[in-house]
Amino acid sequence: MIAVVLTSIETIGAAAWNAFLPGETEGYDYHRAVEIAGIPGFALLWIVVRDGERMVGFAPAFVTSYRLDATVQGYWKRVTEAVSRVLPSLLVCHMACLGSPAAESCMVGLAPGLDAADRDVVLAMILRALRQLSRVHGAGLVAVKDVPEKNAALRAAVAAAGFARLPGLPTARLDIVHATVEAYLASLSAATRKDMRRKLKAAAAITIERRAQIDDVLPRVMALYHGTQSRSELRFETLPPGYFSGVLAGSGGQASCFLYWHGQDLLAFNLVLHDGRQLVDKFFCMDAVEGRRFNLYFLSWMTNVRFCIEQGIGALVAGQACYGPKLRLGSSLGTNWLFFRHRHGPIHAALRLAAVFLRADRHDPVLARLPLLSDRQAPR
Repeated sequence: MIAVVLTSIETIGAAAWNAFLPGETEGYDYHRAVEIAGIPGFALLWIVVRDGERMVGFAPAFVTSYRLDATVQGYWKRVTEAVSRVLPSLLVCHMACLGSPAAESCMVGLAPGLDAADRDVVLAMILRALRQLSRVHGAGLVAVKDVPEKNAALRAAVAAAGFARLPGLPTARLDIVHATVEAYLASLSAATRKDMRRKLKAAAAITIERRAQIDDVLPRVMALYHGTQSRSELRFETLPPGYFSGVLAGSGGQASCFLYWHGQDLLAFNLVLHDGRQLVDKFFCMDAVEGRRFNLYFLSWMTNVRFCIEQGIGALVAGQACYGPKLRLGSSLGTNWLFFRHRHGPIHAALRLAAVFLRADRHDPVLARLPLLSDRQAPR
């Protein structure tokens, strides 16, 4: 077997993707749209393992400059921002990472029919190729992002390769088991149900429009996106306009953008991916003042719940961050793990110590209460 690094998903092809990763909502078309749009500051790549002429595995990867305080929030975020203004390079590492900066989790495609031994060999070769990629690009930090707890094979392979582990940002998920919106609301606590009815009443003046293209409102969409991003302490990538228009155009009908209008004013948008299995909420962005006035976050949540019920979709994947409301609205949180190692031993040791402070759950009051993430020991 050999592993190669390629620059386009087209060398993998839709047929192989669907055979190796069947049923992924963030599928071939989505990743192709991300590739076409590009992400400033990121080199998007693919690691492919072949056995002779046969492809047996693949995974997305990227190279970028990573801020070590990317998941720090609150008071300590202000401290790290002040430090970075004085010493700009102190908290920045050049990084080669397995996964996609625009995906909810790290997806590794494996050929159907591989036995456990061959699967482990393919995973080990992907990780060796990632380390080689880091050397080629001069990236000292090597990482694997957003590995779901349920992916035991990948977690074991990364751990066996000498990576340290710490909790990443979990993914919120709402199982849609109710036949009607009223039945869903009835499943919430009395206080939450009352609060939601009050919020939805305040949003009665809002018109909701579902779109498959947004070219005519793209400048306003980008203004809402940048405004929302500027208010967030959790920043990783900045997406270009071509991402939003391209995902809609290239999705084959499996992406929608919900627009929230007050008269002629576009106050918010919500980009979602959807298939028969789940809806993935990719981006909700709103006007800071008017969005709160009309409770647009909660209106958007109920719009997505209603859409899932009407379309027979079984789950709403609500993404990372803003965990308090999502938990009150019935979501569960799925653990994701971040693995890392530095090519230089002393720096790796220092990062292991720093990770105790930098880990996401230390700076989010909701995550800090979760039993699974409450361990404050050094990363393994």
